[in-house]
This record gives sequence, structure tokens and C-alpha cells, in this order.
Amino acid sequence: MSSKSRFDRAYKNANIIDFDNNSKFILFSDCHRGDNSFADDFANNRNIYFHALKHYYNEGFTYCELGDGDELWENLSFQPILQAHKNVYMLMKQFHQQDRLHMIWGNHDMVYRNPNYVEKNLTTYFDQKLGEDVELFCDLKYHEGIILKHSETGQELFLTHGHQADWWNYTIWKWSRFLVRILWKPLNVMGIADPTSPAKNYKELIKVERRTKKWIIENNNLITIVGHTHRPRFPEPGDIAFFNDGSCVHPRSITGLEIENGEISLIKWQISTKEDGTLQIVRVLLEGPKKLINYKTN
Repeated sequence: MSSKSRFDRAYKNANIIDFDNNSKFILFSDCHRGDNSFADDFANNRNIYFHALKHYYNEGFTYCELGDGDELWENLSFQPILQAHKNVYMLMKQFHQQDRLHMIWGNHDMVYRNPNYVEKNLTTYFDQKLGEDVELFCDLKYHEGIILKHSETGQELFLTHGHQADWWNYTIWKWSRFLVRILWKPLNVMGIADPTSPAKNYKELIKVERRTKKWIIENNNLITIVGHTHRPRFPEPGDIAFFNDGSCVHPRSITGLEIENGEISLIKWQISTKEDGTLQIVRVLLEGPKKLINYKTN
């Protein structure tokens, strides 16, 4: 199956969410939440991520996670990840309880494409203090793609992880997972990067982006928002409508995309130093805001 066919299928089967200019979304991807070991890239930014997500919860945003939220290649199960970052999942639970959480699976959490796996592993968790199972994400659904459809203009924004353009990490992901667990996880601790990952291999990154852009052009320049490569992308109106929200495992920062007031912005959250030497977590606007309607094609 070609990358075109994979993108076509993800778009055809995408979950449709209506929105308008009063809607507010925050899009993050590639958190790679792990078990807080030396190989857990998310651990370095967990305080930044939690602070940012808490801000969006308080401001009434809906959270869309575009894949690779949980690192289930390096880790055998979800339980150690939950225990390592329980405060994050309790906050995500609050989003879910208010129907403000929408999840997409990527290559590193591709097991979530199986609804039975999600129900078995994410519905409840064992609370050691209470000595019983407690609800976590009841009836949570994972999708390969999500379409945000404007209720007035009919404009569509297609959200997916983006590994559809990456044959190695989509078609033979189980083999990739095996190599990561057995070979690249211990080497990663020593500072050696996985060459099969487009986030760490520039040539692979360019190939993935080229295939994605080709699909966008063939689909009337449909606004397409992905992650996977970890490289933020924010086009100008009139260019190929290829967006990438970056990742939450950048060195000392996380990036994402905000949709608010019918506009889209690329943002970064990072640790900054005050004049008195104390540290604070701040939001930095990188690109935008740009009106979504300016990207609309007929």
C-alpha cells in the first residue's frame, strides 16, 4: 500500500468534529511519555508540558493529541508510564470527562488502533492507596485521523500523525518496535540516535515531508496537520497547506499549534529566567496567528 493509499484511508475513516470561530483547540503530538528512565525523553519536559496543558484546560481549550503520546515501543505496557507521569494523565482525564480530549494513534502507540487494547489498558488503573481499580479513560476512542470541519464555511482541517508517509514506521512497525526495544533503547541512553526515525535522520525527514506535501497538493491543498518528524512547519497562505506541530521532546521546550478565533498559531512553551534569577515557564508565539479561511481553496 502506497503512502497515498494510507493517507486516503485515514482521511476517509477520520472522525469528524464540528467547530466554529468560538472553538479553541490545542494540538500537541510526539510526547513519547515513558517510564521516567534515562531513555524517557518526555521526562525532561514534563513540568513544561503539565503547566501548558493546565493552562489550556483552564482556558477552555479542547486537546487533540496527534499520535505518539505514549512511548509503547521502548516500554512493554502502559502501567509504568502511568505511574511515572500520573499527574499528566489525571489532567487528561479531566479533559476527557468534559469531552475535550481527542486522540490519534501514531507509530509508537499504534497498538491503540485496536479498540480492545484501549479498553483493556486505559479504561481503569489499579490505585494502590485504595486497593481497587479506579476509572481512567472510560470509552476513550483513538482514531487514525480527525477532521475539524467549520460549521459555517465547511472548511476542513485534516489531523493525523503523519507516519502514513513513512513505509518503515507504518507497514513494518512491529519490526521497528522490536529493534527499538532490543537495540536502540540501550544505545539511546548512551547518546546514539535511531537512524530509522525521521526525527533523527534528516534524509528520512525530507522524504516523509515530500510525500505528505504531494498528497496535500493532490487533495486540493487540504489543510493537513501532522507530527511524526518533530519538525514544526507553519506555511503562509497560498503555500502548500502543510502544518506540523513539532513535538514535546525538543531540548528544554515543547511546541504545538493553537486554533482560536478562526485563526491558527504555532507556539512554544519553554523555561525562561527572570531578572532575579528565578525560573518561569512562558509561552512564546513563533508564527501566526493566521486566519484559517485564508488557506481555503475552491
